[in-house]
Amino acid sequence: MKAEYINPFLESARIVLEQLINVRPTTGQLGIKDVKFVENHIWIKIGMSGQMQGDIVFGLHEEVALKLVSAMMGGFSVTQMDEMSQSAISELGNMISGNASTILYNQGVRVDITPPKLIQTEAAAGFTPTKALTIPLMMEQIGQLDIKVLIS
Repeated sequence: MKAEYINPFLESARIVLEQLINVRPTTGQLGIKDVKFVENHIWIKIGMSGQMQGDIVFGLHEEVALKLVSAMMGGFSVTQMDEMSQSAISELGNMISGNASTILYNQGVRVDITPPKLIQTEAAAGFTPTKALTIPLMMEQIGQLDIKVLIS
């Protein structure tokens, strides 16, 4: 696992969040953490193939997801993770990953990404306990979004 794998996703997340919800996130401490299902959390899993193989997983508490979706909807209060909210939060992961793949392409790294998979239950998680390079992004008034990189 190389730390530089996370940089394009970090840069992309900052850009997308600033443009989409007008919030400049701050970066937490880079570390290696377990990838495991946590109750009341939402996971957006994006597969990668090409010169980088593996998954990028965005993890956030359901309350943070609702605040993000509300901000994405122009401040309209969203109180449940219905189909529209799930689509919006999945699209956020897709936008971050798509932008990151463009950054990687410009660095000479060719990758393809899969459509986002939204995971809300342990049964759907399909996570095997493993370690991932993780960096949290803190968004004022919203909460924390964890970026987990499982790339080989």
